[in-house]
Amino acid sequence: MPDRLPFAASRRLLVAAIVSALLAGAASAAAPRVSDEGQLPLDSRLGPLKDLDGYFPFVPSEKKEAFERRAEQVRRRILVATGLWPMPTATPAGAVIHGKVERDGYTVERVYFESYPGHFVSGSLYRPTGKSGKLPGVLCPHGHWANGRFYDAGVDNVRKQIVEGAERFEQGGRFPLQARCVQLARMGCVVFHYDMVGYADSQQIPLSLSHGFSKQRPEFDTPENWGLFSTQAELRQQSVLGLQTYNSIRSLDFLCGLPDVDPSRIGVTGASGGGTQTFLLCAIDPRPAVAFPAVMVSTAMQGGCTCENCCNLRVGTGNVEFAALFAPRALGMSGADDWTKELDTKGLPELQAHYKLLGVPGLVSGKVLRHFGHNYNYPSRELMYHWFNKHLQLGLTEPILEEDYVPLSVAEMTVWDESHPEPPGGPEHERALLKWMTDDANQQLQAIEPRDSASLARFREVYGGGVDIVIGRGLVNDVDIEAEPLSEEDMGGYSQELALLRNKPAGEELPVVFLHPADWKQRVVVWPHEQGKDGLFGDDGKPLPAVRKVLDSGAAVVAVDLLCQGEFLADGKPPAEGRRVNNPREFAGYTWGYNPTLFAQRVHDLLTVISFCRTYRQGHPRVELLALDGAGPWAAAARAQAGEAVARAAIDTGGFRFASLRAIGDLNFLPGGARYGDLPGMLALAAPGELWLAGEGERAPQLVQAAFDTAGASKKLTTFEGPAEMQTDAAIEWLSRP
Repeated sequence: MPDRLPFAASRRLLVAAIVSALLAGAASAAAPRVSDEGQLPLDSRLGPLKDLDGYFPFVPSEKKEAFERRAEQVRRRILVATGLWPMPTATPAGAVIHGKVERDGYTVERVYFESYPGHFVSGSLYRPTGKSGKLPGVLCPHGHWANGRFYDAGVDNVRKQIVEGAERFEQGGRFPLQARCVQLARMGCVVFHYDMVGYADSQQIPLSLSHGFSKQRPEFDTPENWGLFSTQAELRQQSVLGLQTYNSIRSLDFLCGLPDVDPSRIGVTGASGGGTQTFLLCAIDPRPAVAFPAVMVSTAMQGGCTCENCCNLRVGTGNVEFAALFAPRALGMSGADDWTKELDTKGLPELQAHYKLLGVPGLVSGKVLRHFGHNYNYPSRELMYHWFNKHLQLGLTEPILEEDYVPLSVAEMTVWDESHPEPPGGPEHERALLKWMTDDANQQLQAIEPRDSASLARFREVYGGGVDIVIGRGLVNDVDIEAEPLSEEDMGGYSQELALLRNKPAGEELPVVFLHPADWKQRVVVWPHEQGKDGLFGDDGKPLPAVRKVLDSGAAVVAVDLLCQGEFLADGKPPAEGRRVNNPREFAGYTWGYNPTLFAQRVHDLLTVISFCRTYRQGHPRVELLALDGAGPWAAAARAQAGEAVARAAIDTGGFRFASLRAIGDLNFLPGGARYGDLPGMLALAAPGELWLAGEGERAPQLVQAAFDTAGASKKLTTFEGPAEMQTDAAIEWLSRP
């Protein structure tokens, strides 16, 4: 097959006559069918969706440089997913410390401060007595124990645990969350034990919402004044997990800023949901030197609560890799007879190999205590005390035995009293908090809109870095693409080639029709359509006149069925809404925290096609993108990711904005899609590549125009506002310029 597509011959060629016969027998004309009638593409995305109970292995990098690149991407994923890219403006915390209680060897004080304006973090501050100078600090997120910082296991429960060896003392064992703080203070550490959202003194956003959300609330899902878990919140990456993670960052700010704390000796430890906070905080913040996430680092269940999940967080990654981001700092872990029970065979060996690669094999440790269920009990805490003693350089003689203590009552712990009144919460606080987040993010992003070379570079870093995670994929390496030929037919003036295009590592397969002109001028036009490849063919099964016009201009045309188009549809009917995991709670993060949305997957498909076309017919043609008829938003996102691989793009946006969506099930729903300038932000990332733009009025959006002007590419941006019936011809004429 001289001078044809470089297809891999893993399936024998189909006879063109058979294909023609199938087309002739079709009830209504459409694009040529690539696969046999009734056969769906062999695409992994047609299988079950991944959820929090999936399998999340960590594969260590073979070289340090590869890890550094991967670590930057995963760390940025955490920041983008939690709404912390860019980081919110750090407003004055106004920390209040009051109500000191004296105990044997330590004191406890009540603390509250503002993480966001009007939103408070509360907790208990433990300090050792009889110590001077700068002391190590330990941050303690508590996890999902009833009432959090106020947790009382009860007499019967603790006595059973003492018999089983889970606890040593009745009083200390009844209050195990206090126990670790007391012991660490007695060991010479300053400890801040702070409330998770919805627990103990943190009631501005209640537990029933922050951890118990189940059904969408229409009154909070409006385009002007929304609340958590709503469509608008998800479009801006606003979540309970993001709020809790930022609270952890501000808690670390508070701890490191205390005059008696050595900011170079900071440890973080928590279990269950507190373990999740431990490794997420330590993955994105360079200040902690030692970490001990208990019963949460696992290749199995990744965290079942809404406070441990958010959209985009674990797409292609998981908790073990999050923990690996702490390297080369000292990482200790514990497992139990729960989802972490296989840590020592699945997760820990890979982390050990990872630390060995970085030259610090002794700085990672883990132990599974299989005779206990999910816990942070005395034996587990003892592991942590040893780890912190060693790596915070406390210099204590081992073994370290936890001693009993007199627990604090709720009255002694609560931070609110007559002199320190509890702040208002409820729906109005929730709405006001999210509005502040939105306004602050918009102000920060607007401040880096392109106006000079420095701001253009910053724009590409922040907007481009955010969009990169929101879309979730870039161009595909040539070696990862395989094209299998099925037929080729001379159609008179052009040839028609049917193929299956595969992204091998992703397990994705696309039905593609290549139309190749007899007089080819080294141009390839990738033409997505709202109806898939059917949108480019008439009732007679032949290319539409507009397609023939592109062929006559000397360009090859690529028609493709993106996911859930054409040959992907068993019954021929497009889906009404995006697929979701089998979880009755209407939380977007349970599905799209682990899977890309359909919008993102269609963009991935376009990127696969664009990647292949870079070497179409074993050459280096000019690749162009033509997206009208509802395909413009996908093309805008693909163009943002494709960079110089697309020389020219003609896009009709139809005025689409992610912020106009009204439901998380919308087929164009994209978590984070509205955050980085919405669709204009993606279009602006096309600069300085040539862009023809329709659907936006007489002038391009201000952000798009600013990016092209600053990049010195004003003449490469063309806007169209003519009659709709002239749009396609105008776009084709623009693309066909020399």
